[in-house]
Amino acid sequence: MLTVLGFAMIATFLVLIMMKKMSPIAALVLVPALFCVLVGQGAQLGDYVLEGVGNLAPTAAMLMFAIVYFGVMIDVGLFDPIVRGILRFCKADPLRIVVGTAVLAAIVSLDGDGSTTFMITVSAMYPLYKRLGMSLVVMTGVAATANGVMNTLPWGGPTARAATALKLDAGDIFVPMIPALGAGLLFVFALAYVLGRRERKRLGHLTLDEALEPRTGTVLAAAGGDGGPERPVTAPALASPAPGTSLPPAPGTSPAPGTPPAGDSDGDIDGAGPAADEGFQGLDPERPTLRPRLYWFNAALTVALLTAMIMELLPIPVLFLIGAALALTVNFPHMPDQKARIAAHADNVLNVAGMVFAAAVFTGVLTGTGMVKHMADWLVGAVPEAMGPHMALVTGLLSLPLTYFMSNDGFYFGVLPVLAEAGAAHGVSPLEIARASLVGQALHMSSPLVPAVYVLVGMAKVEFGDHTRFTVKWAALTSLVVLGAGLLLGII
Repeated sequence: MLTVLGFAMIATFLVLIMMKKMSPIAALVLVPALFCVLVGQGAQLGDYVLEGVGNLAPTAAMLMFAIVYFGVMIDVGLFDPIVRGILRFCKADPLRIVVGTAVLAAIVSLDGDGSTTFMITVSAMYPLYKRLGMSLVVMTGVAATANGVMNTLPWGGPTARAATALKLDAGDIFVPMIPALGAGLLFVFALAYVLGRRERKRLGHLTLDEALEPRTGTVLAAAGGDGGPERPVTAPALASPAPGTSLPPAPGTSPAPGTPPAGDSDGDIDGAGPAADEGFQGLDPERPTLRPRLYWFNAALTVALLTAMIMELLPIPVLFLIGAALALTVNFPHMPDQKARIAAHADNVLNVAGMVFAAAVFTGVLTGTGMVKHMADWLVGAVPEAMGPHMALVTGLLSLPLTYFMSNDGFYFGVLPVLAEAGAAHGVSPLEIARASLVGQALHMSSPLVPAVYVLVGMAKVEFGDHTRFTVKWAALTSLVVLGAGLLLGII
């Protein structure tokens, strides 16, 4: 019964948010509360929720102060050169922009933290997508999938968990997997190329030298980017900007309120939300929060922070707390300015922290009621005896749904030892099982149980359901590519 109710709870949650019948926060709280009552454990709901909140409190603290830290770094101009560099590569070509998103997300993922990756990627790419009227779910989907492949780095979490759970060396697990993971990353780049061509066909290959320079009315673009007849492209409507963060309208232009971006007659781009209502929020080169004289201090502080995080000198929440305090104090020494910067990022902090604590209700009920254990046992027990010698393949396939519907801790410490034991009975090495367990990470990074994904969709102003509908199929395919490459190369 717990198995059926566990799957029903997850399915109910996903259906409600993907059909936009409930907000993610409400669904994360109310759906598990209802199912907790249905399994006859309503009296323990408070204990389950408090335990879940306690487990995720450090993550929530880390995200809160990380958002403040990177928000301040964006305000003071630390990432402006990255934006300009990407602009020079992208040249306002939608294809290059999508590929650039994948490359940037993969590079920044080297720090091993998904939240950091998404903050930097979105802050750099969001202005381009909004300015050119591109689909924002393409940005979130490509960034999440690229980060998911890179999340398998030994300091990223899953590899270390697998090594700990099976008492193996992390290097022995990860190093042989590099070719298979490389194949997965190449697939992400190929996917970005295909999605970019689709965006180019929809919008045209815009002949824009600098995508962030103020427009003077219309921009000429070749339809489809293939040398076709030039057509005028209307600039997206410019809503009232947030102080110090938006690009002012070009002199002499007065876009009509509600004007949809090019390529979409109703202003709603592939589920990315009504772009005309949000307006273009870019990195204004004249914003008063810029601190050019402190650029190298801020760069050094960020490098030191990421280095300390990788070396695990202090817990990550503590590092970001200290970093945020230093960044605010040095860049904005006056108290009113500090309050203004905190207030400017308060919406993001509240949304993300609220989502994390709501997710704690979901995970707390799943774990506390025993649903997760029963679901895992059922899935393992459903494996036919004849598949015993192929437990590495079974583990790889199971890693897709299990790491999506469960936390990494639940999968690697609860399910993986059972799979390894079943494999050992048929002569399958624990190393093969551990390597196979990594292939589902591309899909895992878009799981509703991963706090970092709420940073991604929140900063990109994308509905979580829209992101899920778009991303899951591509992320699952990426995971299967990694698994296939591992099998072909004899790694798994």
